[in-house]
Amino acid sequence: MTPLVASAGVLGIDVRSLVQTAGYVGITAIVFAESGVLLGFFLPGDSLLFTAGFLCGTGVLNIAVLAPLCFVAAAAGDSVGYAFGRRYGRRVFTRPSAKRLRPEHLERAEHFFQDQGGRAVLLARFLPWVRTLTPVAAGVGSMPYRRFVAMNLVGAALWGVGLPVSGYFLGASVPNADRYILPAVLVIIVVSAVASSRQVIRGARSGAQPGTQRTETPGE
Repeated sequence: MTPLVASAGVLGIDVRSLVQTAGYVGITAIVFAESGVLLGFFLPGDSLLFTAGFLCGTGVLNIAVLAPLCFVAAAAGDSVGYAFGRRYGRRVFTRPSAKRLRPEHLERAEHFFQDQGGRAVLLARFLPWVRTLTPVAAGVGSMPYRRFVAMNLVGAALWGVGLPVSGYFLGASVPNADRYILPAVLVIIVVSAVASSRQVIRGARSGAQPGTQRTETPGE
């Protein structure tokens, strides 16, 4: 097994072989599924994008084709997740048989996405598993669509384009870059998880502070 094949294996998945086998169509489908389709939460998004970009740097793929496809797939996936949550998710909270999911939980979600929704949608891009659920939750919480679209596009650019481009420059400019791909992927995953977790914890603490209820103003 070559160093790159070994180093690209994340969570038991040989990401390099996956990228080469899937090609542009498969990568686009995986990015789309992980961005908002609930079945895609187990897919290796961060490592997939970075490794695909790396292979662009070594001439296996073309970054000018890959980056736009990943951007469109990421933005479209989140949009589908939002639409699904907006149309069907609210019924889960309002049906009589829902014992644990009550209307007051829906109200809390609405307040959260009114106040913190933009930050949540943006940061969730860099947190595995959470990025699949957040657009659905934003739809359930009735986050204003214009704000969602804006943060969705920014997040799709930073994640869906930023990671492949970073991998591309590593593969194209660093000699013997094979040995660096695993540390780079691990650093990306750890840093994004830590940063996103800190924001979630900070938001939870601020929401738990007494006397910090949101004050509605006319016209909001």
